[in-house]
Amino acid sequence: MDLSLHQSDITSAVTAALKEDVGSGDITAQLIPAENRAHARIISRERAIMAGSAWVNEVFKQLDPGVEVIWRVSDGQWVRPNQTLFELKGSARSLLTGERCALNFLQSLSGTATLCRTYADMVAGTEVKLLDTRKTIPGLRIAQKYAVSVGGCYNHRIGLYDAFLIKENHIMACGGIQQAVQQAQQIAPGKPIEVEVETTEQLDQAIDAGANIIMLDNFTPAEMAAAVAHTRQKTQGGVKLEASGGITDETLRAYAKTGVDFISIGALTKDCKAIDLSMRLV
Repeated sequence: MDLSLHQSDITSAVTAALKEDVGSGDITAQLIPAENRAHARIISRERAIMAGSAWVNEVFKQLDPGVEVIWRVSDGQWVRPNQTLFELKGSARSLLTGERCALNFLQSLSGTATLCRTYADMVAGTEVKLLDTRKTIPGLRIAQKYAVSVGGCYNHRIGLYDAFLIKENHIMACGGIQQAVQQAQQIAPGKPIEVEVETTEQLDQAIDAGANIIMLDNFTPAEMAAAVAHTRQKTQGGVKLEASGGITDETLRAYAKTGVDFISIGALTKDCKAIDLSMRLV
């Protein structure tokens, strides 16, 4: 993900986080004389894939542009326990005020990236791409989707505005798959149209309607393999297939080996555990 396209999202997320944490002012930091300067190192307490440096930079840019942030590692890099990730130099008050906000971003996004790398390793050697979903922490969707890409997985649509995902209730409300796809083509020409199906009959309906991507919901690996072969024969690879629903760590590789193009996994962003980081004054 190109973060330059999402700088406004980074800025607004950090602004909200600082407002939430600092509020009217850090009263504890006021115990320290304003002229005191400090030097701090931030270390990892566990092995992880690092992600989130842009959010850390933005925290101190907004809080105190005079703080120097010196990175010792880069996003996407494996870090080990007790390794220094970055250093801070500047006002002691600013370092202590920004510490928790900055580390919250870095811990959460590194946790997401690390989990995604684990999943990506599970399907190594296959052609499938693992996709995230919209099951993200409210207000941190761009941040988490960035971390997903750092971890070696891929982004599905960003939100409800950049692609169609026509599911069971949409189909019922529109009167059928054909009608739903036709309306989508009229509402936003050129936007990707994905249709969720639960049977081979619905799969054929979605193909005939002109869907770009078809999500096969709760198919078994055997059913998935048959659907892949059927679709490739019928469309010569012109329609992409996505697997979703009921896929576990134990069955993930079996689904990946069916030849399906994508597998969407909500756990990539909703089941992540924050990485343990610590700031130490030098």
